[in-house]
Formats: sequence, structure tokens, C-alpha cells
Amino acid sequence: MAAYRVRVTGSLSRSLGTTDAVLIGLGSMIGAGVFGAFAPAASAAGSLLLVGLCLAGIVAYANATSSAQLAAAYPVSGGSYVYGRERLGPWWGFFAGWAFVVGKTASCAAMALTFAAYAVPSAWRTPVAVVAVFALAAVNYRGVTRTARATRIMVPIVLAVLALVVVANLTGGAAQPTAFDVPHGWYGVAQSAGLLFFAFAGYARIATMGEEVRDPARAIPRAIVLALGIALGVYLVVGVSLLLTLGPARLAASTAPLSDAVRSAGWDWAAPVVRVGAAVAALGALLALLAGIGRTSLAMARGGDLPAWLGAVHPRFHVPHRAEVAVAVAAAGLVIAVDLRGAIGFSSFGVLLYYLVANLAAFTQGGADRRYPRFLQVIGAVGCVALAATLPLSSVLAGVAVLAAGLAYRLLARPR
Repeated sequence: MAAYRVRVTGSLSRSLGTTDAVLIGLGSMIGAGVFGAFAPAASAAGSLLLVGLCLAGIVAYANATSSAQLAAAYPVSGGSYVYGRERLGPWWGFFAGWAFVVGKTASCAAMALTFAAYAVPSAWRTPVAVVAVFALAAVNYRGVTRTARATRIMVPIVLAVLALVVVANLTGGAAQPTAFDVPHGWYGVAQSAGLLFFAFAGYARIATMGEEVRDPARAIPRAIVLALGIALGVYLVVGVSLLLTLGPARLAASTAPLSDAVRSAGWDWAAPVVRVGAAVAALGALLALLAGIGRTSLAMARGGDLPAWLGAVHPRFHVPHRAEVAVAVAAAGLVIAVDLRGAIGFSSFGVLLYYLVANLAAFTQGGADRRYPRFLQVIGAVGCVALAATLPLSSVLAGVAVLAAGLAYRLLARPR
């Protein structure tokens, strides 16, 4: 297959180290998962949501090894959009890029709404969420090093708040053994895994920023695996403490489970601290999400699959400034219309298909590019399809419709 040549209109600045990349991945994953995905997962799987979490972690690890192997060989912006084009062909690349952009734009809306839900009264949530999108887009616009610095501040705050929640849950006197409860059988466990996969998708941001990482062949694989391992450990500890304190039924019904848990443990004074931590986590995830989508849009514009004007790089700040603005406008529009819980399923559907392409692309690599055994790519590809198929039907149908619309656009627009 002929090598894919991107149309580069400017270069991004390689200013990030391994630690920066790990923190950006953690900022995306921890904000998304802990404060957004446990309640719908408990609704699907009850106390066995922890099994769903482990299943999601296995699929995420397989996907992470594929992403790391590919990112080391193709250290440019775009992630699986570039990998699919290079290894499988232009249509596969477009499919991956479009799935990522659509799914992660929904995630931006979900994170903005999560921030507003914890930060302000209900009447102010939509306008505050819109302001949050544009404010963080402005941070990204000023350069990726500012994104990394902001994430360095946010991640330790969030981890400290989660530690407070776990200590309160385990020492407050409300913890008790959880009954074995699976409301929807093993299908529900699989669905919880699909929903909780939303929590692991943050490491994609590391791969999509491959053009801005120093020594990417070494730093990107290490950062992806480190960020994923830390996030999985955090999720397991928090998930166990929530189930012990609230039980599966109360956890499924809660809109702010971490705050409810510390109150149940008798630590009412800690509830405002948790709300602040949740707001900071959502902002950290939103910040990294906007950066990742902007860079995938940049790569798609360079490849001719999105309008060429989106491929410009700012001469001073060295960021894809037009793509950043376009993503912010789209995310703000979704904030007005999106449903928070439905957005999780919709986002998971798009991102699982994105990683399906990554696994297929990594499977074709050989020689010096091969870092992991092929059976991991098989596990990742099969797992992505299986988890996507078990998501709520409304999320699957909406995802299929939007992806089909994107493919139809390319079919009609590409000849011109």
C-alpha cells in the first residue's frame, strides 16, 4: 500500500514529556469515569459492575497496546485516523476519525454538563456549561503547554478528593457487604462494561497529540500504559467503596454518587469538597478532550476528509486554532440538547468503533514496528464490537445514524 502523505500547513511544537502525557491521559479518564459512569453501570449490572469494569479494562488494555504500537510508528497528530489510512486505506481512516470526532464531541458536552451540575444550581447549568466549553477552548488556543500545566494542577486535586471519598466510605460506619445482584443478567454486565469503557478512553488523547510529545517512540507507549494502569486502580478502589456504602440500587439511582456516599458515611462536611473535586475533574477531562478532538480534526483536514481551512496551525501558538474553534462551537451546541447519561452511551459507541480500527491497523504491523503479540489486537477488536453491540439501543441507533451520515458526506464530497 502506498504511504499516506499528510498535507502539513505548519508544525506543532514538541513540548510535552512522558509525565505531561500521562497527566493529560489521567485528566481525561478520571474526570470522565469516576463522576459519570458508575451510576448507569450499576443500573445495568448491579453489584457486578466491578466485573464490567474489569472487562472494560481488559479491552482498554488491548486497545492501549495497539495505540502505543501505532503511535510509536506514526508520531503525528490524528491517532487512529492516520493509522487507519496508513495501514488499511482512506475509508478506514475516515471511519475512525469521524467516529472519534463525533463520540468525543458528545463527551465534551457530557463533561461540561457534569461540571455545571456540581458547580451551580440547576437553572444556571446550561449557560455555565457553554461558558466552560469556550473558556477551556481559549486555554487550548493559547498552546498545549498551558493545557499540560492546567492538567498538572487538576489531577492531584481530583486524586486527593477521591482519596477522601474512599476513606470516608470505608471508615464512616456505613460500609456493609453488598448483596449479589445482577438486575439484567450477564447481558447487563456486558452493557456495564460498554458504559464504563467511556471512563478509559482518555488515553486516546495521548496518541492524538503524538506530534507534540518529545521522543514519541519511547514516551507515548509508556504514557498510555501508565495512565491506563493508574486509572484502573483508582476506579476499582472507588467502585468498591461506593458499592459498600450505597449498595447497587442507591448507586444506580444517584445523580451525584460520590457526594451521596460521603453523606451516608456521616461526613457531611466533605460533600462540598467532593463537589469541588467533581467540578475540577470534569474541567480537566473537558480540557484534554477539546485538545484531542482539535488535533484529529487537524489531521482529517490535512488528509482532505474535512474542509482544508481546518488544517491551519497558528503561527504563534502552534495549535490547530481553527479546528479548536470549530470543535468548541459544536460542543457548545450539543450542551444545549444532549442528555448526560445518553451521551455516555453515544460516546462509548463512537470510541469503541474508533479503537476497532486501531486494533485492525495494529494487526497488520510487523518487523521492527511490532511491540505486542497479535492476540492482543484480536482481543481488542472482538471486545470493541461486543461492547458496542451491548450498549443501550438508543445510543447504538444514534451512533449508526451519525456515522452513516459522515460516510455519505465523504462519498459525495470526496470526488470534488
